[in-house]
Amino acid sequence: MKEFATADLLDQFPDSTVLLPGLNAFGGLKSFFGRAETVVAPEDNSFVRETLEKPGEKRVLVVDGNGSSHCALLGDQLAQLALDNGWVGVVVYGYIRDSQVIADIPIGVRALGTTPRRSIKKGQGSIGDTVHFLGATITSNSWIFVDSDGVVVTSSNLLL
Repeated sequence: MKEFATADLLDQFPDSTVLLPGLNAFGGLKSFFGRAETVVAPEDNSFVRETLEKPGEKRVLVVDGNGSSHCALLGDQLAQLALDNGWVGVVVYGYIRDSQVIADIPIGVRALGTTPRRSIKKGQGSIGDTVHFLGATITSNSWIFVDSDGVVVTSSNLLL
């Protein structure tokens, strides 16, 4: 994976969007980037699993859980599934679980925090819809760049 720093990208491309602070790092991969795929997951990770079962093609799954702390939208099994299927990272506007195991999986994971409660599978949510959180609008055509300084969202790959 190409080396980059979000601070340098933002210096070069100042019109890029930066997510407001609040996401914490959990995965074994500290920096990652890729084209986004979006999922809306209202306290239900059914569509998170469905999406991660598909080839990731070095994309970043962006999960809008509306910031809810009622349940985790990603755990160690889904993080491993993501890695196995070629996803480079998962950004969750919500919570995850199994963080100690996820720390050893070489995939990027950002989330608001952790909770041990799993989600109830009701088939609620959607795939591919535009999401809005932490001051950013993200579509399935957006590009996501993540490192220890934060998350940058753009309309094109800035590393070409």
